[in-house]
Amino acid sequence: MPIPQSAEGRKAYELDRAHVFHSWSAQASLDPFVFAKGDGSYLIDADGKRYLDFSSQLVFTNIGHQHPRLVEAIKKQAETLCTLAPAHAVASRGEAAKLITDRLPDSLNKVMFTNGGADAVEHAIRMARLYTGRYKVISQFRGYHGATQQAMNISGDNRRWPNDYGAGATCRFFGPFLYRSVYHARSEEEECERALEALENLIAFEGPEAFAAIILETIPGTAGFMPPPEGFLPGVRELCDKYGIVMILDEVMVGFGRTGSWFALDQFDVTPDLVTFAKGVNSGYVPMGGIGLSDDIAHFFDERAYPGGLTYSGHPLAAAAAAETLKIMADEKIVENAAHLGNDVFGPALAELQDKHPSIGEVRGRGAFWALDLVTDRETKEPLSPYGTVNEKMKQVLSVCTANGLLVFNNMHRIHITPPLNLSDEDARKGLAILDNALSVADEFYVGAK
Repeated sequence: MPIPQSAEGRKAYELDRAHVFHSWSAQASLDPFVFAKGDGSYLIDADGKRYLDFSSQLVFTNIGHQHPRLVEAIKKQAETLCTLAPAHAVASRGEAAKLITDRLPDSLNKVMFTNGGADAVEHAIRMARLYTGRYKVISQFRGYHGATQQAMNISGDNRRWPNDYGAGATCRFFGPFLYRSVYHARSEEEECERALEALENLIAFEGPEAFAAIILETIPGTAGFMPPPEGFLPGVRELCDKYGIVMILDEVMVGFGRTGSWFALDQFDVTPDLVTFAKGVNSGYVPMGGIGLSDDIAHFFDERAYPGGLTYSGHPLAAAAAAETLKIMADEKIVENAAHLGNDVFGPALAELQDKHPSIGEVRGRGAFWALDLVTDRETKEPLSPYGTVNEKMKQVLSVCTANGLLVFNNMHRIHITPPLNLSDEDARKGLAILDNALSVADEFYVGAK
């Protein structure tokens, strides 16, 4: 990216490059944008250029940037009580917990707050182990649960490799994904049946009485936005009940309206034992995550102390932001707008782009949560960028987006469309037009039959 022309922008850039160590990045080659302001679905850089944010940053600004009601709620809480130890009670924390549990299944009525999604996963697994007296955990390939040690160990993508020392007693299986099936399935029904069979075989051969938990993203996020086939999650629930395993659904990315319902699990007729969340709970304005606990697991700790906690659990500023976010979403029908975007705008428009651009192998998603699987050959499904990489071809596609003022979420050979849930139809179509232009670059690398 060009170094900002404004004095303030140059100073911010120079301070960043001199002193900030960035995650997931080779430091020497990093060339970050310098953003100065936010405005709804837009970010404004240090030189005043506006970018339509189709990434919601890391998929968390669910109600957009600088929502005035949310900014005011944080100010109001800051004026009365900025911080408080988690052992005490404060109104914003209790209100946030009530509003969250009101949206969860009826049997989940307690919340433990964390600082983010990864530590929510860490504590959910710890709870499951204490509750069952078992240790092993099942997760799936093409899944991601965070960058702390345990959360990284149970993740199922390439980011785990440099950090995984075989710890965590994790066993992985391939969840259903018909487009890139490992089960040679010809239909969603076959894919579902074979994935569940593989899961039960894994349980049988690793020892049914060893497993404390299975953790799955309700809809896998960074790994590719693959909605599971009908029957898969209820089938997992049946296996958990059969073998006494705690079912954890990771809703860190898909929770709070992202897929067109309050939680993605609402679309799959399933009730887990634990639900992890973060990101959209308060649009990322103040860091927060948490775990929704079933009554059975919550009651397990009625007479015994839970051996864990966090200094900032239920931080008053984060809790006030969460409570106000959920009120805003209800008042402004933001979840309903996410469903509308998926059904009436993104779904049809992305299907049209797939017909137009041979480089789109598959379009997947719901609500404001979509992935374009880019390929060089539709028949072989060869990805535009090899697994675990973002190659120069993919970078050229992405550079067209940013040059024309569109920020997208990218992982390997995929473009992810994850805008704020209150995005207007007009801005949705504006972003799609820019994306259409960028996909013409991807088509230049296509070698298959057209």
